[in-house]
Amino acid sequence: MPGTLLVISGPSGAGKTSICEELLRLIPNSEWSVSCTTRKLRGHEVDGQDYHFISRQRFDEMARNDEFLETAEYLNEWYGTPRKPVEAAIAAGRTIILEIDVQGAAQIATRMPKSIRIFILPPTMETLKARLEGRQTESEALQARRLQKADGEIAFARNSGCYQHFITNDTIGNSVASILSILNAKPA
Repeated sequence: MPGTLLVISGPSGAGKTSICEELLRLIPNSEWSVSCTTRKLRGHEVDGQDYHFISRQRFDEMARNDEFLETAEYLNEWYGTPRKPVEAAIAAGRTIILEIDVQGAAQIATRMPKSIRIFILPPTMETLKARLEGRQTESEALQARRLQKADGEIAFARNSGCYQHFITNDTIGNSVASILSILNAKPA
């Protein structure tokens, strides 16, 4: 039986990564989809585990060779999901978790319509701001850009029709429980 592609999106600071990490811990036979990016490695990140950090030239080459399921530009950096590992995981019956932005999710909705696509909302914009400040990994200017971008992402997610589910991340536990219910309700 084929596996599941679970797409998780939401603005920076909404809690996507924490939710995905807990899902990986709880869902048997699941794995993380490691995206490629042209941005620089941040703090605790590990190349090949958090992202494949590649040059813009290599990214462009992969895009020309149709090696991505989706690509997106965010804050002048490029992100893309390598096609082969995702397709192999699904064919092997595994659940693959993909954390991507709204541009990428719209492409996935078209290319892989059987995927489950969930948008994570912050409880409030004030909560989102506090979470971004709490990271202490970015300048105030970049945090402000992320907050401004969040409004557009949320509007796009609501209006695009590419997300089947919206979850407000009040607590990681509640959000994870909601996602597990969605997965359990998925037709075989």
